[in-house]
Amino acid sequence: MHAETTGTDRKAAAVAVFKDLAREPGVPKPDPILVIDDVVRRFGGLTAVDVRHVEIQRGSITALIGPNGAGKTTFFNQLTGFDTADSGSWTFNDRAMNGVPAHKVARKGMVRTFQLTKALSRLTVLENMRLGAQRQKGENFWRALIPGVWRSQEDEITARAEELLARFKLDTKRDDFAGSLSGGQRKLLEMARALMVQPELVMLDEPMAGVNPALTQSLLGHVKDLREQGMTVLFVEHDMDMVRDISDWVIVMAQGSVIAEGPPSTIMSDDRVIDAYLGAHHDAPLSDSDLEAQLHEAEAALEAEIEEETQK
Repeated sequence: MHAETTGTDRKAAAVAVFKDLAREPGVPKPDPILVIDDVVRRFGGLTAVDVRHVEIQRGSITALIGPNGAGKTTFFNQLTGFDTADSGSWTFNDRAMNGVPAHKVARKGMVRTFQLTKALSRLTVLENMRLGAQRQKGENFWRALIPGVWRSQEDEITARAEELLARFKLDTKRDDFAGSLSGGQRKLLEMARALMVQPELVMLDEPMAGVNPALTQSLLGHVKDLREQGMTVLFVEHDMDMVRDISDWVIVMAQGSVIAEGPPSTIMSDDRVIDAYLGAHHDAPLSDSDLEAQLHEAEAALEAEIEEETQK
């Protein structure tokens, strides 16, 4: 009961933080954990990312949405050290992060998952989990020769891995090869492995992609649980039902830039978002001449169809 109350309180607190914020790109947040300025990534003549300013509120679940090709995953890659931005800067907990390699980004408490899971197929589920732990003493050649130096730490790592596997209902799979897991189970494994570093910020790239409906609710519950445990979540997703269900705030990208921000209940009615997804004139009222032209086209098509049937 206490955990449920805590979760409700965290959700309410996260929503309250955003209540009076302006619905504009780059709006300042009361307590940002991640602050991004002027991040640009170009591929030849294509500008894939051009984000002027955006802040991610601590302790919240923020969704990053946008049409295909908006630059969301490329943006994730810059922030987490898997790609190098052409220019710009960002801070995590007020520490500069641009130019920091991916493994050091994770070590500082900022981890991510991928749209296509990265589980090591030929290792067991438990071995995959152990790999997620940081600063393992047994990885040093000389220390590895003295079991007493690293044995207790390895026991602690294994205990944490088994605890997380139980939480994600993968404990019965602990000795199975990761390659034998279903797509949804691999998503669960990747999320569980990310938590081995005890992160402050978890970045999920399309966590529901390729997941069958039976596991969707389980994954949704685990994402919500991250916030209840005091973590911050930033996730990329196309499924707007999921975005409305779990996010406290939504950031919208189009053509590499942030074009809108707002609460999930209203963001999809924002004209800028509608234009980005559907085109600027998709719902413009038809003029009398346009309407007449469409009627003539329909009548001509019908007459042609009738004539074709008569000649058969």
